[in-house]
Amino acid sequence: MTWIRALAAAGLSVLLPGAGHVFIRDWIRGLAFGGIFVASLAILFPTDQIAAADSLSGAVSVITTETDTISQFVISFIILFAAIDATFRSMGFPPGSNNGADQDGPSCPHCGKPLDEDLTFCHWCTTRLEPANPDDDEPTN
Repeated sequence: MTWIRALAAAGLSVLLPGAGHVFIRDWIRGLAFGGIFVASLAILFPTDQIAAADSLSGAVSVITTETDTISQFVISFIILFAAIDATFRSMGFPPGSNNGADQDGPSCPHCGKPLDEDLTFCHWCTTRLEPANPDDDEPTN
């Protein structure tokens, strides 16, 4: 399940940087990557010529002919970095990142995020949890 989540986060980040972070509920990073991407598009691409294009193929031709290689590289780097970051963060790397280690109470043994004590599974990664005290599940006479 974690691999599917990581692939979905990477795919969303390729389509729109920051969307993969929003998918894994990393809101601040999602806004940061989305803001960096939109700002770099506005700065590096000829937005007035793209807006004046009458079709999608016309907009793509404006991007490929009117934009220098460095600008295309910067945009590609932002997309690639957002996808890699979203993938690693959804897999739980680095281990101390966003896992609720500073919170009191139990944490998931698989993803490390804080748990709701009433549930028998982790609501973050859907891992089934064993009861903390196996004697509690047995009925008493």
